[in-house]
Amino acid sequence: MPQGYFALVLHAHLPFVRHPEYDEFLEEDWLYEAITETYIPLLHVFETLARDGVSFRASMSMSPTLLAMLTDDLLMSRYVQHLELLIELADKEVHRTRHEPPFHALAQMYAGHFRDCHRTFVDRARRNLVQSFRALQDAGFLEILTCGATHGFLPLMQHVPQAVRAQVRVAAADYVRHFGRRPRGIWLPECGYFPGVEEHLRAEGIRFFVVDAHGILYGSPRPRFGIFAPVYCPGGVAAFGRDLESSKQVWSAEEGYPGDPNYREFYRDIGHDLELDYIRPYIHGGDLRINTGIKYYAITGGTPHKQPYRRDVALDTAAQHAGNFLFNREKQVEYLHGLMGRAPLILSPYDAELFGHWWFEGPQFLDYLFRKMHFDQKTLEPITPLEYLERHPRQQVLRPSFSSWGHKGYAEVWLEGSNDWIYRHLDQATRTMIALAKDRPDASGLELRALNQAARELLLAQSSDWAFIMKTATMVPYAVKRTKLHVHRLLRLAEMLRNGGVDEAELRHMEQSDNLLPEIDYRVYADE
Repeated sequence: MPQGYFALVLHAHLPFVRHPEYDEFLEEDWLYEAITETYIPLLHVFETLARDGVSFRASMSMSPTLLAMLTDDLLMSRYVQHLELLIELADKEVHRTRHEPPFHALAQMYAGHFRDCHRTFVDRARRNLVQSFRALQDAGFLEILTCGATHGFLPLMQHVPQAVRAQVRVAAADYVRHFGRRPRGIWLPECGYFPGVEEHLRAEGIRFFVVDAHGILYGSPRPRFGIFAPVYCPGGVAAFGRDLESSKQVWSAEEGYPGDPNYREFYRDIGHDLELDYIRPYIHGGDLRINTGIKYYAITGGTPHKQPYRRDVALDTAAQHAGNFLFNREKQVEYLHGLMGRAPLILSPYDAELFGHWWFEGPQFLDYLFRKMHFDQKTLEPITPLEYLERHPRQQVLRPSFSSWGHKGYAEVWLEGSNDWIYRHLDQATRTMIALAKDRPDASGLELRALNQAARELLLAQSSDWAFIMKTATMVPYAVKRTKLHVHRLLRLAEMLRNGGVDEAELRHMEQSDNLLPEIDYRVYADE
């Protein structure tokens, strides 16, 4: 028997970005970068571990907006075109750097990586990565969690229960469509918890969720085992608290592993470094410099004079860090086991995009970690939250406290001076949707389509990503535009419905633009 357990939980989510009205759209690159740099590398790691007989376990949420994009024919066709451009650029780089040995080897590495992604995506996955991850779940290696329907921040909806229920119920139904069974766990968007949200989870058969550490530590009554064992909410849904020590070791760019000088520097990309005439065919509009994913330098340190990236050195460093991480978890578990008198659980949740996108060597770190855990020790066992509950069904009952992750841990990222203006509009839009649903319980035909589309527009307007972008001041005009667009579309549909005439052409345009959640039922807003 192990002395303790380790649960890796990755959160895979992107906001719904799809613009068929343009031949190319800058923000769609968020998805393409994530596929190339995170989702395919993680899939490779998981499949290779399974093939090699490594008894690993991991959990990963896949939000409904991400699932919608990963199964959208238009976006996936555009992704193939994106990959083919990267292959062309990498081949040009192989030629351009032929007299520069350090960079030439890296150009060859990128050319090989992009071709491998193309083979994986087109030939093996048949352009459907969701089914590849589903196969890992069906084989027992991966537990896929659901999320809010559009990653809406639930604590700021708690005064309107129908809004919370819709985010949860619509997500659970969409999960069934993709994975063939009900979801058993959920990643609460932004780890946003408020007392009572578990009642909505329980109604959908969801058995557990992840919460930040202080959500458990400040619960009532106080947790007997801190964050090192799950707790049951009064309604029977389990809450798992984030382990701060292991999270910081990986998450922090300053104090954690990703900041090591041997790792690849994220912010030096040939899209910004090379001559514009050379790079023009591979950037948006021919003059907007963007990241291409081809990066030749190591972090090196706090200096603008970066050293060339050495892949062999970086992988050796990732192996050392995996060993250090495992050693620390073993000592942590040994200490906690003696203190608690039972096997503790170390739950480490991260944004999936940290592994590969932000931390290029992150997927290899996970590969080394699970191999070392399998072959080199017997103290710690990888496990999913659900497996832990099945082995240890008796846990303390307490009510977690209001909490989120992010700056200060109490929702400030999503409600402060840069974004607080959106909530009066979201609140009015929600109440408009509820009134529409109650007034028309038996809609059919064009009216049914309009009501279902109104529900989609409301859910899209509620995405926490727009408030987050406004706070971080990255792509603010786009986030503002998206918030206003979806509220406007909902109000326009409401106006048409109340005036007794739905413009089918206008509705069809909305359906074609915002085509996620095909099985949505607007009546989710009708019930009290």
